[in-house]
Amino acid sequence: MNLLGNVKFDFMGKRRFALIFSLVLIAISIGSIVTRGLNFGLDFTGGTSVVVNFDKIVELDAIRDALKSNDFIDASVQNFGSAKSVQIKFQTANGDESTKLVKQLKHIVTSLDAKALVGKGDFIGSQVGDELVEQGSLAILYAIIGILLYVTMRFEWRFSLGSVIALVHDVIITVGVFSITQMEFDLTILAALLAVIGYSLNDTIVVFDRVRENFLGLRKKTPTEVFNVSINQTLSRTIITSMTTIIVLVALFVLGGAMIHGFAFALIVGIVIGTYSSIFVASTATLTLGITRKDLMPVEKEGANLDHIP
Repeated sequence: MNLLGNVKFDFMGKRRFALIFSLVLIAISIGSIVTRGLNFGLDFTGGTSVVVNFDKIVELDAIRDALKSNDFIDASVQNFGSAKSVQIKFQTANGDESTKLVKQLKHIVTSLDAKALVGKGDFIGSQVGDELVEQGSLAILYAIIGILLYVTMRFEWRFSLGSVIALVHDVIITVGVFSITQMEFDLTILAALLAVIGYSLNDTIVVFDRVRENFLGLRKKTPTEVFNVSINQTLSRTIITSMTTIIVLVALFVLGGAMIHGFAFALIVGIVIGTYSSIFVASTATLTLGITRKDLMPVEKEGANLDHIP
């Protein structure tokens, strides 16, 4: 059922404004990434992660204050599974320094709770971090290439390029938001980016599937009109899917604890941008590439009309 009734929006009539808006967002994002960079977490920069199990609940601010007063300036403190378990991350250059700082950390923690149990520090070297950056970037690249091939086989190459342009648009802007806000960028954020690619593609495929059907059915309409009709027909589905997903993510962001804040935030930004791009960016790019009804007509095999002759 179409919850929007007979309401029709001229989305493609606003595509030039959407193009300018997207270009501005991309320019701001790239500018921030180049000038400010990303606030990489220990997964990428290297460092030590320690899990501390307290016998009683200790406020995170009290732990942060105690660490800062003992020269752990950039330490990250967050709950780990329960209110009595805390994960502490701090930068270290090598394994020897990590061992030394973990011993110092034990003295700080036991001063807050004498029965606290400090786990073994997990050291991540900078070389591992560099490999994670490389492998993560390749994962996103391979995902986009796979999508390019999939959409080409299922639809047509213009649809494929349109969907990939929209996906690159979503990734750049989402990463740009993390650069602007300087929120920690770790492996969970990388996983969120891959999830955003999948979500955005699914939304785009729904629109493109309807476009293909309407191209074959609405023979008297122009390509621009076909895209407009198709987007309006799928709009209620797009709004319902996006809103229900965002409601869940907002709940995770508010109630899920510090460990999941970045992941939930990345998905919220990605879904908002992905919904916008599936309506404006992917469709506009496909139209600009010159898609027509003829491109979607099945190719008639030579001599097919003679198959009935023995």
